[in-house]
Amino acid sequence: MIRLLTAVAAALGSSVLLGEPAQVNPPAAEPESPPQPQTPVARPTGRSLVAVAHDLRAMDGFDENAAVTRRMVDALARTVTGCSDTRAAWREFAGTDTRVGIKVTASGGPYFSTRRGVVAAVVAGLRDAGVREIIVWDKNAADLRAAGFTPQRLGCEVRAIDPPHGWDRASSFQAPALGKLIWGDLLFSEKVNPRGLGSNADDLLSSKSHLATILSKDVPRFINIAALSDEPGCGVAGALHSAVVGNLDNWRRFTTRGEGGASAIADCYADPRLGGKCVLHILDALAFTYAGGTGGSPQNSAIHNTLYASRDPVALDSLGLELLEKWRKRASFGPIGPKAAWLQGTNAGNAEREMMILSTAR
Repeated sequence: MIRLLTAVAAALGSSVLLGEPAQVNPPAAEPESPPQPQTPVARPTGRSLVAVAHDLRAMDGFDENAAVTRRMVDALARTVTGCSDTRAAWREFAGTDTRVGIKVTASGGPYFSTRRGVVAAVVAGLRDAGVREIIVWDKNAADLRAAGFTPQRLGCEVRAIDPPHGWDRASSFQAPALGKLIWGDLLFSEKVNPRGLGSNADDLLSSKSHLATILSKDVPRFINIAALSDEPGCGVAGALHSAVVGNLDNWRRFTTRGEGGASAIADCYADPRLGGKCVLHILDALAFTYAGGTGGSPQNSAIHNTLYASRDPVALDSLGLELLEKWRKRASFGPIGPKAAWLQGTNAGNAEREMMILSTAR
């Protein structure tokens, strides 16, 4: 018995016999191949169409009226596509694929995440269009559960990225801003000292992010349904924040390095592996937080009863920023626009009002 324990200790380290967590060296990772050049997603030519659905019955306080939002979502689909028939509109988004993803924002709990009724309406539209497999996802399983996203409620698969296991080593993104790797980032376990004795801080800096495997391998196209809120680092958390920050590891560099880091959000979206797969953005502004971040803040929130939809995420985020600034001013908060200055001039879409066509959803 003593010999057996000695062998185990030699294999796992003496900490096992002392009741401390075993420090096991991670298996050597296969070297990553350098990212291949990607043809950027083309900037919209001409003005961007934004469909606007507003109904005062959509929200009762912070509770959603799902029957009303179902009609609003269908009207958005018809307006964005120009189809008078609802099923034809959803078929345009579904294309010929039998599997479609829906990216949600689940960090705001039951009241400030993407509304479940809005997601259920998109699921129903895709089902009616013949889509057999639908995957609803966000980064963390606990957030999805807390927001009420379950297969039973939505009638489709609900999946978390599950960091660090859910990142695709073969789908990496380079951006000039450096970020400090932490647990949950794919490369963290490879760079940190396996015995926990500390690592050189410079060793944990990286300019690389990895795409979620759900997006790189599992869904050929997706619809992005973002919940609007302010974001202390990049100004606005909306369509681009959900599509990019919500699908990459080592993401903190995009929201903590000032405008230089945030501008990389739009650059990453322009990659066809990400933005090239998104067929529609819906911005959930039924109720939103204008001061408090993505986790939600009831005392700093507004009931707006409005959904926006477009193929252009920059247009949606610019409109969202206007709303945030309007309500922040009413509440005597300082402007957050300077932190979102990166939206101007990006090639990912149109930020200027004169380059948008706002159309009432019907």
